[in-house]
Amino acid sequence: MSEEGLLEPTASQRHRAREAVIQALYQWELSGYPMTQVEALFRADNNLKRADLAFFHQALRAIDEGHEGFVDALKPHLNRDFQELTPIERNILLIGAYELIDRIDIPFKVVISEAISLCKKFGTTDGHKFVNGVLDRLAAAARNVEFNAQGPRDRI
Repeated sequence: MSEEGLLEPTASQRHRAREAVIQALYQWELSGYPMTQVEALFRADNNLKRADLAFFHQALRAIDEGHEGFVDALKPHLNRDFQELTPIERNILLIGAYELIDRIDIPFKVVISEAISLCKKFGTTDGHKFVNGVLDRLAAAARNVEFNAQGPRDRI
């Protein structure tokens, strides 16, 4: 239980929230609407009852407000310009960067595993390999102590 006495979200609720975040970010990128409007439209048009709504809201707000910082954190780990990535890769990397940098309560292996899962569902055939490599390198930089505490065979 959390400090507020509410039940912690389940892994499946968090996974559904991540799926909703990737879809909302895609809508945000294509529409050019402010994130608050995209979130409101997305909530109205989609059934999010089985998703972690707090995570959904927090992730969208953080990515909106910290977009440039997340992109800057990703750039040293990319082999091409951020804007040359597919929209799905860009947005999955943004979710991953948000979680690795701002959500240290979520183990880096979970962040990377979830990003790979999102890529396999929404991305190109081998996009998950690229995303895995980028987020693995970002985890080594952003979560140095946690990352180095894992043996090489313990990593994804």
